[in-house]
Amino acid sequence: MNRLHIQNLSKTYPNGVKALDNVSFTITNGMFGLLGPNGAGKSSLMRTIAALQEPTSGTIIFNDKNIVSNPQEIRNHLGYLPQEFGVYPKISAQNLLHHIAVLKGISSKSERKDQVEALLQQTNLYQHRKKAVHTFSGGMRQRFGVAQALLGNPQLIIVDEPTAGLDPEERNRFLNLLSEIGENVIVILSTHIVEDVRDLCANMAIMGEGKIIKQGNPIELTKTLVGNVWTKTITKEDLQFYKEQFNVISTRLVSGKTQIQVFAETTPEKGFETMKPDLESVYFSTLFNNQPIKS
Repeated sequence: MNRLHIQNLSKTYPNGVKALDNVSFTITNGMFGLLGPNGAGKSSLMRTIAALQEPTSGTIIFNDKNIVSNPQEIRNHLGYLPQEFGVYPKISAQNLLHHIAVLKGISSKSERKDQVEALLQQTNLYQHRKKAVHTFSGGMRQRFGVAQALLGNPQLIIVDEPTAGLDPEERNRFLNLLSEIGENVIVILSTHIVEDVRDLCANMAIMGEGKIIKQGNPIELTKTLVGNVWTKTITKEDLQFYKEQFNVISTRLVSGKTQIQVFAETTPEKGFETMKPDLESVYFSTLFNNQPIKS
């Protein structure tokens, strides 16, 4: 069983921006979802865990090894799929995976061949192995990204905003692949797409302004809101009034009218109906209140 323990992690960049503020959590094998809006600090956290940058303070312990003082310990066991990754033009998927395998230290030619072929099969890219990666669709490129991340049998895999821009079919295929991978290793899924975490993760955290502001099991977190989320359909012109009067946690257009969700312990006013909360309700209510959890 792998274990990643992060304690009081902070990161302030030279320009004074504090991207991480006293972040702490512990995770083991399985899918861990990290939810948050753009600018919440998710990518900074992923880059720090991946030893691509040093924290300003705090510790990261992976399988009892301090990876802040010895970053090679994590690099030897890490698979990383960043939000954006470049590829060499005109190089086939198969040849590029062989090249990356060499860079990862897989020196045995037969071992490289076995791993590359197995990963092309696992990511459903074997029939496209001779095509240049830069010609792949967005979903195929993301699956190639997973294949390169899995080279060397990593014990910790980080994927940063992996489904942004994918069509529904590719998203489902990609999430099924991640779920399969997450059975035996730690997979950290960093995203702002609530459905990705709802569909995959047994443990999650919500980030905002560089802090962990809520953490737990998605189902259990959703249960805490039962009876406290209310909905009402209003006119667009009345939206500002309701925002001033109530804790409006989200709005959406339905048939040309505005449907609002409000967090309240009792009926906000006549016309509101209680609704069954979902993970999106947890996400928006957490970001709206933005109160850090107490350790």
